[in-house]
Amino acid sequence: MNQLQRHIAPKILEALQKFPIVGIMGPRQSGKTTLCQMLKPTYTYVNFEDISLRSFAKNDPKGFLETYKNGVIIDEIQYVPELFSYLQVYTDQRQINGEYLITGSQHFLLSQHISQSLAGRISLFHLLPLSLTELKQGHYNCDNWEDYVVSGAYPRKWINDIDPVEYYGNYLNTYIERDVRMLKNIMNLDLFQKFIKLLAGRTGQLFNQSSLGNELGLDNKTINSWMSLLEASFIAFRLSPYHTNFNKRIVKTPKVYFYDTGLLAYLLGIRSAEDVKVHFAKGQLFENFIILEKVKSTLNYKTHESYYFWRDSSGNEVDLLIEDGTKLQAVEIKSSKTIHTDFFKNLKQFSKVKSSVIPFLVYGGHEYQKRTNGTVLGFK
Repeated sequence: MNQLQRHIAPKILEALQKFPIVGIMGPRQSGKTTLCQMLKPTYTYVNFEDISLRSFAKNDPKGFLETYKNGVIIDEIQYVPELFSYLQVYTDQRQINGEYLITGSQHFLLSQHISQSLAGRISLFHLLPLSLTELKQGHYNCDNWEDYVVSGAYPRKWINDIDPVEYYGNYLNTYIERDVRMLKNIMNLDLFQKFIKLLAGRTGQLFNQSSLGNELGLDNKTINSWMSLLEASFIAFRLSPYHTNFNKRIVKTPKVYFYDTGLLAYLLGIRSAEDVKVHFAKGQLFENFIILEKVKSTLNYKTHESYYFWRDSSGNEVDLLIEDGTKLQAVEIKSSKTIHTDFFKNLKQFSKVKSSVIPFLVYGGHEYQKRTNGTVLGFK
């Protein structure tokens, strides 16, 4: 079995020297527990999936923190949110940096409690499934992007060579049965699953609550609530439109993407790389794949880029804008393995309304080219 090295690891080790608590949030099975135990193999491990340990922490938090101290990994801490205020008191008393390494798979729930109780005492990280570079360094390599998209990026799926259909079928069922029930009292889980599948078909498109609501017979409030649930549990996310005021009216609705292309492909009924090549959502899958790689890079290295898309009222659109301080990069994303001159059309249009933009074209092939209208990069 290959030992996959996570690029986020040095930043976490650095934070353990400076903060009493380090938190790692991310989707289930993204590798949080494995990473914690690899970084701190001597720490005592506590998993709140274990009902007896969960009960101990809930009913006697003081006794729990007296028992488990001086180097502890606490897994799935969202099950005992009451513990956060006690962690604040005990870590303030003990003043030991790196005493607790905590993980959780529910973003909003944890963020709310952390901001209330642990501000200034915790360094927070987000661990997504494997990046393309992490897979390559672990000697898991594909020649074409379609294979990466169908396989997704969850470590267990790659290490144990699990068929994507089997893996993602189980993942989806487990997610709905456990996380959805815990976060929200949704009575009709079949309808919720239909919502996820409809959303998958709209990947890379504007988030149209009314359209989804009409198909499902639900109001906008419910649709928005369910979307927030997917964001809270690291299933999907919204990409905001670029907010700088231009002369032309710009679209203000966000676009939707998924945190893993393997799950997205499964939801779309895609079962192989060959299926991708003829699927109506081929371009959106590739777009999701590339945007996700950039998001992973920012989270893994704790850099400070912000991501947007741009679309004006005439339909001109740039898939990805990367803002880093005063620097702005515009990225057009095309799944084709051949470069066509009209791929640069929207980049040229955007450069007319925004000066000093650095243009890129990312495509489904392997060439690197320096062109007048932008730098061409292969998907790797």
